[in-house]
Amino acid sequence: MVEPLNVWDYERLAAERLDPGAHGYYAGGAGDELTLRDNVEAFRRWYLRPRMLVDVDASTTATTVLGQEVSMPLLVAPVAFQRVAHPDGEVGMARAAKAAGTVMCLSTIATSTPAEVAAVGGPRWFQLYVFRDEGVTHDLIAQARDGGYTALVLTIDAPVRGNRERDARTSFAIPDDVRVAAFGRGGVTPKQVFEAISASLTWRDLERICAESGLPLLVKGVLTAEDAKLACEHGASGVVVSNHGGRQLDGVSATIDALEEVVAAVDGRIEVLLDGGIRRGTDVVKALALGARAVLAGRAPLWGLVVDGEAGALRVLQLLQAEILSALQLVGCTSPADVTRDRVAPK
Repeated sequence: MVEPLNVWDYERLAAERLDPGAHGYYAGGAGDELTLRDNVEAFRRWYLRPRMLVDVDASTTATTVLGQEVSMPLLVAPVAFQRVAHPDGEVGMARAAKAAGTVMCLSTIATSTPAEVAAVGGPRWFQLYVFRDEGVTHDLIAQARDGGYTALVLTIDAPVRGNRERDARTSFAIPDDVRVAAFGRGGVTPKQVFEAISASLTWRDLERICAESGLPLLVKGVLTAEDAKLACEHGASGVVVSNHGGRQLDGVSATIDALEEVVAAVDGRIEVLLDGGIRRGTDVVKALALGARAVLAGRAPLWGLVVDGEAGALRVLQLLQAEILSALQLVGCTSPADVTRDRVAPK
């Protein structure tokens, strides 16, 4: 096999290895998948504007996010059910993130426990869904706090499950022998998972969760200035500009197109991150230029996990870091902090 050279190569190989149900779950989006595709295509609507004759010999990809030093402005986004993708699962992904020097964000609906991932020892955040059963939510927050997770990432764009037709066509379900930690068993469907999640989440709950956890909280799923301002007012430490990878409401804006509006509304009060559509290091630099502190990538390292477990996930992260460094140097910046708005322009 020719060694994969980029995320697209890993994505093609992953599609060959996964059964139709699992591939449809990971690769698919909601409805007509307009937003799913636009997340990627929207990056092509921005040009990079390089500046020349800048000494970039000592350039670095290192930065900080919420005060955490990381090797690059790319973190591992929460992705559910990773042991369906590969037996290494979330533990293998956490090891890859640790080796790459970046943050692993563990999904609420993981197939490894927070303690198992915490045992890896790398920097880690916990993505939180709020359940109808308040006891489950309290327990998850406690597990994250006790497990040394340094931030919560509260997903707010999924009060109900999006219209994911690929899952319906394949009757996708988690195999019986793959345990979903929050449910204590396998054999569940995505529909059953979302039936357990509260549709009554409000901004008041955000304040309560901040107080209960004592951890910095990022609000994931913000696409508008109005919600960005509310996140600031209700105690968030950051926002993630996200449309759930195009998996929730089809027809919303691509995340890179919503980024500037959110950044302007936040006005420097809290950090702004972005996910959705990240496939190249140049995508990351464009997001930085438009005001993101960093990005999160979910599908990209997942395809690496599918292909070669922990080693594949690490290789994807290394490829992306190398691309980020090259893009920084070629655009005339010595670090992520040097990337300014004048480095991009709309087509």
